[in-house]
Amino acid sequence: MKPELSLSLQFADKRHREVLPRHKVIRWIKAALETDAEIAVRLVDAEEGQALNRDFRQKDYATNVLTFDYAQEPVVMADLVICSPVIEKEAQEQNKTLEAHYAHMLVHGTLHAQGWDHIEEDEAQAMEAREREILTALGFADPYAS
Repeated sequence: MKPELSLSLQFADKRHREVLPRHKVIRWIKAALETDAEIAVRLVDAEEGQALNRDFRQKDYATNVLTFDYAQEPVVMADLVICSPVIEKEAQEQNKTLEAHYAHMLVHGTLHAQGWDHIEEDEAQAMEAREREILTALGFADPYAS
């Protein structure tokens, strides 16, 4: 049985709203879920992204995705904050479509919400392999291919 997902999708930054229809966001997140989840996805501008990264991670710059995980059992509960300007810049630099990069960041953030991490090299390799597997199944290219 596939995991159930309760999704709140918020656009504080509306610049890429057309790239992120609700049904696609649900599909991408559910592909990375191993259990039922309640997830809020918030698209923000650089100012809000930088403030959150500074206040919660002590890193004074906007980053692509921040995962705030509150519970992993019995239901995953998390907020995923995605910074639209950073996604746009990275997609251009990596020669990816916005859709492919958003899908990657939603899968990446959803894995973090379930306890996956990439601090240690072995963790990074395992997480990247899982991301490749999920994104390939969704029809996207390897996000780590150079």
